[in-house]
Amino acid sequence: MNKISKSLEGVQENREFLLKNTREIIILCSRSIISVHKGDYKTGQKNLAKANVLLKKYKKKATSDLKRYLITAEQEYVEAICLLAVVKGIQIPSREKLKVMEESYVLGLLDCVGELKRMILDKIRIGDIDKAIQVFDIMENLYLNLYPFSMYDKVVKEARRKVDVNRILVEDVRGSITEEKRRSELIKELSQIKK
Repeated sequence: MNKISKSLEGVQENREFLLKNTREIIILCSRSIISVHKGDYKTGQKNLAKANVLLKKYKKKATSDLKRYLITAEQEYVEAICLLAVVKGIQIPSREKLKVMEESYVLGLLDCVGELKRMILDKIRIGDIDKAIQVFDIMENLYLNLYPFSMYDKVVKEARRKVDVNRILVEDVRGSITEEKRRSELIKELSQIKK
């Protein structure tokens, strides 16, 4: 009984450690996302590098039963790193390259769709409609590839709800881009009439 008690005590300590310390990864990833939206990619990358170091360190404490306590941290990491990839115009890294769990990867990509909406609206706001359309194509493609994962809602927690939210986001952005494109064309035509 003492042996079992010591074993369970160790698992309990690791669980508490993960619950407390994975918040730091989440904060670093949030800071990275904010930096990327501000155009400060260097700071965004630095925060992601710190988060990655911590993630690797904490994975050692996450034995098979405790891996689920890393899902949220990994999810935030995937979201931030994928946003940075889109901004830099590089391919979104694979799950294998990021070395995260399948559930974390899917949920992180689903969350990234919302960040892409924010980026698109920022591009529209500054008049960069071409870049907005380019990012929208990525956003829509991401949504279409993630849509089938809604059927795994019992395995990937909240997948269906996130897919439903993403559908609304994609349609909302499509409307904003269409409206801005028409407005730009109207302004162009009016300026030609004045000449």
